[in-house]
Amino acid sequence: MSSWFKRKEKGIQTATEEKKDTPRGLWYKSPTGKIVESEELAKNFYVSPEDDYHVRIGSKEYFEILFDDNKFKELDEKLSSKDPLKFVDTKKYSDRLKAAQQKTKLKDAVRTAVGKSMGKELVVACMDFSFIGGSMGSVVGEKIARAIDVAKRRKLPFLMISKSGGARMMEAALSLMQLAKTSAKLAQLAEAKIPYISLCTDPTTGGTTASYAMLGDINISEPGALIGFAGPRVVKDTVGKDLPEGFQTSEFVKEHGFLDFITHRRDLKEKVNLYIDLIQNQPIRA
Repeated sequence: MSSWFKRKEKGIQTATEEKKDTPRGLWYKSPTGKIVESEELAKNFYVSPEDDYHVRIGSKEYFEILFDDNKFKELDEKLSSKDPLKFVDTKKYSDRLKAAQQKTKLKDAVRTAVGKSMGKELVVACMDFSFIGGSMGSVVGEKIARAIDVAKRRKLPFLMISKSGGARMMEAALSLMQLAKTSAKLAQLAEAKIPYISLCTDPTTGGTTASYAMLGDINISEPGALIGFAGPRVVKDTVGKDLPEGFQTSEFVKEHGFLDFITHRRDLKEKVNLYIDLIQNQPIRA
C-alpha cells in the first residue's frame, strides 16, 4: 500500500510535498500563553487582547501611535556611533554596530522626531531595545540633547520614551557622560518652563533610570513594565533575600511613589495630550 493511502487512512488528505508551512510572524504568543493574530495585535496597539500583555515595541510603532496620521519630521536621522576606544570583547564594537544597523535598519538605539499629536506639535525621543539592548551610548545622549534643544527653541513639549538596559559598556566613560549631559539639558528645559513627560516602558533600567527616565515633570509607564536600576536578579543576589512580589514592575514602582500614573497603550496619546493641555492651561480637547 502506498504511503499516500496510509496517510489517508489516518485522516491526512494532503500529500507531504503539497503541504505549506504557515508563514512566520502571522501569530504572536504572549508570555501567559495567549495566541493572537499579528494583524489583530497591531490593531490593538500591540497589546494582547486576552491578557492585556503589552508587547515590546519600538520607535516605529510608538510614532504610529502618537503622531497624527503617522506624519513627522525625523531629527538627526543619520547620526551614527563611532568606536573611539577601539573596544573589543568577544567581537569588535565596530562590528557590533554594523551588525545591529543591518539587523534593525536603525542607526542607533534612539530616534527623535517632531510632529503633530492631536493637532499640536510635540517633540518625541523614543528608544529601540532591538539595537544593542537599547543601550545608552554617545549618539543616544547627543540625539536626546539635540531633541531637547529643538523643544526649547520652538517651545514645544518633550516626550521621552525609555526602553533600555542601561549604559553602553563598549563606550565606557563616554556613555556615562550622557547621564550628566541629558540631565543638564532637561534642567534647561525646566528653566524655560517647557513640559517634559517621561514614559518608562519595558524595560527601563541602569543609567537610563538614573538620568532622564526619572526626571520628568510627570513620570508615567505602561502596565507590567520592568523599571529599576539594577535588575531583580542582581538585587536579589546582592541583598541575599527574596524580593517582594511584583518587585520593580510599574505597579510596584507607582505604589512606592516613583510614578505618577500607569496608562494602557491605547490611551497613551490622549493621556499625554491631556497632561500637556492641563499644564499649559489649554482648553480640554474632546
